[in-house]
Amino acid sequence: MDRRIALSTALALVLASTGLSACGHVDGEPLTPAPRPTGQFPNIGYANWSESEPAYRFYPGDELEVTVPSATELNKSVVVQPDGRVALPLVGPVMAADRTIEELEDSLTQAYGQQLLRPQVQVAVKATAPLKVFVGGEVGNPGVYDMAGDGDALRAVIQAGGFKSSSKRSQVIIIRRGPDGRAMMRTADLLKGLTDPRGADLVPLRRFDIVYVPRSGAAETGLFMQQYFRDLLPISFSYAINGFSN
Repeated sequence: MDRRIALSTALALVLASTGLSACGHVDGEPLTPAPRPTGQFPNIGYANWSESEPAYRFYPGDELEVTVPSATELNKSVVVQPDGRVALPLVGPVMAADRTIEELEDSLTQAYGQQLLRPQVQVAVKATAPLKVFVGGEVGNPGVYDMAGDGDALRAVIQAGGFKSSSKRSQVIIIRRGPDGRAMMRTADLLKGLTDPRGADLVPLRRFDIVYVPRSGAAETGLFMQQYFRDLLPISFSYAINGFSN
């Protein structure tokens, strides 16, 4: 249940992000233009999908190698703590989460500059924390899952219990936060990944991606029949052959 609540909350936040720009408007201030619909989804204001790889930003659980060439006794392997900081000798805890390698190197160089003469600090990534991705829709166990850095959409679905028989496997939805903070959306044909791995559109995932498996057309039709006929209308769906009901 906790996984489903977390998934619903995260999905709602991402889907709502495209409509926040018009909220909280004060008279006299210019309105922020609403996001334009994309070609793939003409009625939804998602940003155009981009495969560009942004600079990696550290996350709690990442393991880093910090090197100070002018003072090798300060070299140390550290793990980004849950509060986002790393503990280092001489300078104490330093915020690392949500910073790139260059940004953290600059921060550490400034911090060590109060103790050393013109230090040059180098940071390298030894290991990254698992990716957290959200998997929902027509899968066995919707929820939040940890995945290795090379995880893809098909692996995420399998980890979430696989496809339900009612799923539309050829049009799985991927939602991702873009470089400018806006949500991007695309679809992936994961059916090919099950039948022809060479032509599979697996979509490598990034941290906090949302993978949503929609219902198939047949499942939607069946649900409609159940809700609007079987459940709402006072008629029987039994049939008779030669006077015998079934």
